[in-house]
Amino acid sequence: MNLPPLPTGEPAAAPGAFAHPYASLTPDVVLDALGHIGLHGDGRLMALASYENRVYQVVLEDGSRVVAKFYRPGRWSATHILEEHAFALELARAEVPVVAPLVLAGSSLHTHAGFVFSVSPWRGGRQPELDDFETLEWIGRFIARLHNVGAAQPFAQRPALDVASFGQEPREWLLAHQAIAPEHVAAWREVCDTALKMIADSACPERVSGSFCLKDATVLRLHGDCHPGNILWTPPDADGLGGGPHFVDLDDARMGPAVQDLWMLLSGDRRQRTLQLSALLDGYEQLRAFDRRELRLIEPLRTLRLIHYSAWLARRFAAGDPTFAIHFPWFGTAQYWGEQVQLLRGQIEAMGEEPLNA
Repeated sequence: MNLPPLPTGEPAAAPGAFAHPYASLTPDVVLDALGHIGLHGDGRLMALASYENRVYQVVLEDGSRVVAKFYRPGRWSATHILEEHAFALELARAEVPVVAPLVLAGSSLHTHAGFVFSVSPWRGGRQPELDDFETLEWIGRFIARLHNVGAAQPFAQRPALDVASFGQEPREWLLAHQAIAPEHVAAWREVCDTALKMIADSACPERVSGSFCLKDATVLRLHGDCHPGNILWTPPDADGLGGGPHFVDLDDARMGPAVQDLWMLLSGDRRQRTLQLSALLDGYEQLRAFDRRELRLIEPLRTLRLIHYSAWLARRFAAGDPTFAIHFPWFGTAQYWGEQVQLLRGQIEAMGEEPLNA
């Protein structure tokens, strides 16, 4: 199926300057889109939690359920999306528990009424209990399996996780668009620049061995956004069979270091994170070797995510997407930016400490 390329970037505009990207995506349009590829809903449709894209659970006439994902216009090209789909289907063939798109009418990607969308099977589940070390070990094994497939070949089109795209470009966008509360601009710029220099500069603090540079890490195809909300957990049945984790939402799949798919599952104080990491790696290393030198990248990666996340929110507010005003009413306030300054200062301290050692 030949698909027109999607634009590679979104225009910046003041809130309300133009209709947001999903203004015309009504329930009727969603159902008509599915009917266009031979899936006929019975009228029951429920929006699922998703900010970047629009995702719906749809009940079909035969009583089965599917999930329809309408991609945000302007974020990815059709080539980028199809490469993500190919990775998901490759994982599914390798029996890695991932929710892959359905191939319908000869393609996994479809167009209707100006939108590009995909359809996948509906899967139930809940977020995993990350205070359970057996659960973490189990998840570690499955992330290793995902990485064994991801290491087989690189992405040809999808971008890499790097300092330029996750740190420098978001910094420049936020400053150029005056998105930071005026009273915190100078302090935010100072701590952001200090943090980015620590990440990118090959001359690291003397008390930390090695380099913070992401270019030093071995890269492979990743899930990319492997936080607890993107892992659905089902318990084993009465006979102790089945169950466990399965991964959803490969929208942020990209090239990067293996530790990127591990660190977002860590929380709490240093002792708690060390124990959690040990459990994850106990499972991971049953199926794949892990380069412990990558542990020094955890805090730099966390820092890049903070900067990138602020810019992501700011861009969506600038585009006038009402979902963000509803769910993130605190964004852009002086209090928010003051907290970001403190968080980045904390990250500068964290990057100067010895890395976790599981």
